[in-house]
Amino acid sequence: MFIFAANIGEMNNINEIQIRYTKLAKTNCCLSCGGAVDKSEPKMGDICVDLGSGRGTDVLRLAEKVGNKGFVYGIDITEEMINSAKSTAEKLGIENVDFIKSNLLNIPLKDNSIDLIISNCVLNHVEDKQKVWQEIYRILKNGGRFTISDIYSIHPVPEEYSNDPVAVSECWGGSITRSEYLNVIKIAGFRDLEILEESTPYDKGSIQVASWTITGTKDEYTCCM
Repeated sequence: MFIFAANIGEMNNINEIQIRYTKLAKTNCCLSCGGAVDKSEPKMGDICVDLGSGRGTDVLRLAEKVGNKGFVYGIDITEEMINSAKSTAEKLGIENVDFIKSNLLNIPLKDNSIDLIISNCVLNHVEDKQKVWQEIYRILKNGGRFTISDIYSIHPVPEEYSNDPVAVSECWGGSITRSEYLNVIKIAGFRDLEILEESTPYDKGSIQVASWTITGTKDEYTCCM
């Protein structure tokens, strides 16, 4: 869903993912692999972001939890998802939200401005995962935290699948291994990570993956120690 178009392969991934999620924008199917919002523990007054907000369900749930003094941004690259989310928020009279059409490599939010970031089964789509995690670190306040649900591959994904836009759009071709995933997060600057839940391996597409929900807090004072 959130791939910056730097080459033809990435353009193909964008097109395939947008086609898939455009079709899903008007369905009732579940788009997530985890319940990050349920484990994120938002506080009254928090400024939050949902990366890959889809139809906006989790954004609206967060908006209720953070109250009128809080605010929630939903980021998605699919126009139809953004329109669907805005329409729902308007119908429900929820005003402390905003939905922004953007990729995740250049999130249009200020440095050190966010208290909480959540995401559900989105980051596996992104080719440049290091850049996304650098963006997550950048926009979080010192003491801000993330709760991310995603998948990782049990073994490195063969290139025939990692370069296949259909496999990437189906939430498995773009996955990386557990150790790679943790290393990317740590390189971004996060140190104290906690795994809130983790599944046993299961088949997805032509590989095996596992789902997990992981949380961490930004602490600038330990970033480069």
